[in-house]
Amino acid sequence: MPETIYRGRRAVEIANEFVLLAVTVEGGHIARFEHRAVPLNPMWTPQWTTIEPSAYDPAVHTGFGSGPESKLLAGIFGHNLCLDLFGGPSPEEAAAGMTVHGESSVASYDILADSPSSLIQQAEFPHAQLRFRRTIHLEADTAMIREQVTNLSAWDRPSAWTQHVSLGAPFIEPGVTRFEIPATRSKVFEADFGGGACQQVPGAEFDWPHCPSRGGGTLDLSVYPAAASSAGYTAHLMDPSREDAWFSAANPRAGLVCGYRWRRADFPWLGRWEENRSRPMPPWNGREITCGMEFGVSPMPETRRQMIERGSLFGVPGYRWIPAGATVEVEYQAFVRPSA
Repeated sequence: MPETIYRGRRAVEIANEFVLLAVTVEGGHIARFEHRAVPLNPMWTPQWTTIEPSAYDPAVHTGFGSGPESKLLAGIFGHNLCLDLFGGPSPEEAAAGMTVHGESSVASYDILADSPSSLIQQAEFPHAQLRFRRTIHLEADTAMIREQVTNLSAWDRPSAWTQHVSLGAPFIEPGVTRFEIPATRSKVFEADFGGGACQQVPGAEFDWPHCPSRGGGTLDLSVYPAAASSAGYTAHLMDPSREDAWFSAANPRAGLVCGYRWRRADFPWLGRWEENRSRPMPPWNGREITCGMEFGVSPMPETRRQMIERGSLFGVPGYRWIPAGATVEVEYQAFVRPSA
């Protein structure tokens, strides 16, 4: 399929009579997933101008901040893949050039077309020694997605694997956008997340959606806050009694609902990341309104060492083994449609 340019970036677009979807060539991000009847893209599009990750030069592109997250932020859109790291690299890994959320979010992908409504994207991650393949096929208002990961090494590999789905304004509207998930036990990120803007009690355990607040009482995580500034991260265990798991997000003012559905055994965790105009440093500049609904095999964004030392949360593993030479596969769906 011929490449196109989406918001200044190399991309491939597919479509049917209901929806349009765009994937960036570099980073492999699902940047656009839009219903024709409600032309509003719920995927996060940063207010800063992104560039191709391969063009990023820390000495030149200082507007993306400094540190191991800058290359990712330079090219980020909507749904990015975190494989096989969910979180930041260790200081030693960062010094070796590793980025936040791993190679998968900044790699260049080969994207091939099956049809006007289907694509295949694939890449190899040389440091992780993994081969990745994703197929996307549009059926009505749903994207049917299959991912295959092959361990190219002779070692069994403990891996993170998270679908970092970030939704953004204007679909994310303070005080309006609502979220539903079939969660049971939940926990706040243990360290301070977002400075004074974060009102979540670090390390607190709770039942969705009532998160303990530093000011007393609870925060209702099922609605995006109307506060001028807020931040935080919470991990949610998907209901172990269900075979499937899902999240939905709805903006009733815009008349749009979107979400994802997956096998709970594949991705038992969902992380809810909130960035509501709280980060003053570049490239955020106190302007971004986004909410990450990040489903995967790990509850918390952290280094590989921390992930392995944590081991599990609430008795459920916090990472996945990919055996030496083996290929593992997952399937999930994304939907976007007008709301009633």
